[in-house]
Amino acid sequence: MFESEKMTGPERPQFVLFGSSIVQYSYYEGWGAILSHLYARQADIVLRGYAGWNSRRALQVLDQVFPKNATKQPSLVIVYFGGNDSVIPNKYGLGPHVPLQEYIENMRKIALHIQCLSKMTRIVFLSTPPINEEQIVNNRDPQGNLIRTNEACRVYSEALLSLSRKMNIKAIDLWSAIQTRKDWQEISFIDGIHLTSEASMTVVKEILKVLKKAEWEPSLYWKSMPIEFGEDSPYDPVAPDGKSTINISGFAFPNPAMWELD
Repeated sequence: MFESEKMTGPERPQFVLFGSSIVQYSYYEGWGAILSHLYARQADIVLRGYAGWNSRRALQVLDQVFPKNATKQPSLVIVYFGGNDSVIPNKYGLGPHVPLQEYIENMRKIALHIQCLSKMTRIVFLSTPPINEEQIVNNRDPQGNLIRTNEACRVYSEALLSLSRKMNIKAIDLWSAIQTRKDWQEISFIDGIHLTSEASMTVVKEILKVLKKAEWEPSLYWKSMPIEFGEDSPYDPVAPDGKSTINISGFAFPNPAMWELD
């Protein structure tokens, strides 16, 4: 996929968001849109989200999404699969369920493939976030069993975090991060599964924490990366004194302070 892409304008690092609907829908006032905004003059945020997918299906197309012979490889890949894998199994073998051990192996293979793209390609795993079981429409099978449970999300989340530690891969515990607020069930989901803008802000802050702390060279943290065309210009807005201009290239509209990390 990437081998046929040509850059527009100056070459920038590419950050690829790869995953299921939590990724695909992240541009709907979500965490992907926020990252695109923050990195608007520093990196290209590339969306590779596929609603309904599980780790098994992702593994089947991995070479197409991330060809090893691409002329340009991503600087960062943020990977999320797990929520669909963790649904209860269907007796006919249909649906997105993937057994836990297979899920772990699939994610291991995905990580190994991405690591082989280039020495400069970094990975961040997002673990399975929580859900609000009662908010999900039609969340029971014909026998009355819950199809999606928050407990299953926890199990798959912890499995991915364990794998990440063994592989020395950066990972974010979304299951825990989103539940830090007492009212998380009310504010975090638009349908019991997919994230609201409020929950997306949590996701972005957790991603930025990882990128800031990571000892990667060059840094992929937004405030440490060079700004494209960030030099002063006589065409910048005029300052109140009327004798100088204001360089606004690095401002994160509307409120840069909200993304400052301690």
